[in-house]
Amino acid sequence: MDYQAKHRFADVGPRKLRLFADLIRGKNVDEALQLLAFYPNRGAKLVRAVVQSAYGNAEDRECPDPDGLVVSECRVDGAPTFKRIQPRARGTAFPIKRRMSHIIVTLSEPKSEFGGEGFAPGDAVLPPADAPAPAAPTEVPAPAPTA
Repeated sequence: MDYQAKHRFADVGPRKLRLFADLIRGKNVDEALQLLAFYPNRGAKLVRAVVQSAYGNAEDRECPDPDGLVVSECRVDGAPTFKRIQPRARGTAFPIKRRMSHIIVTLSEPKSEFGGEGFAPGDAVLPPADAPAPAAPTEVPAPAPTA
């Protein structure tokens, strides 16, 4: 089952937040929270709060193993932009754009290579029984000595 949390209209631009979304995507929840805890950026704190909220949603819905969840989706979308005008010299105007973001985090159980569930990242997975055997390594002749 998937557990999701959103922060809509976050007061940080999406380009600043996508760095942290890319950093934690596919990681374990504990590992993602540890990575984000040591960044001084405001964006890292916002993404960390959304991951904690999704983790809290998993605990609230009585997830069987909340510590084994993986960040399956971490997406940052653009939100509406506040547009203002700053008056400048000689009657000209300068546009001010206050960008905002929507942060969406989804946690789910880890999946194996073969589509089943129950495998943790890093577990050894055996190849299927009908897979061909690997070829024997071939010997490469040694280079001839130069005079």
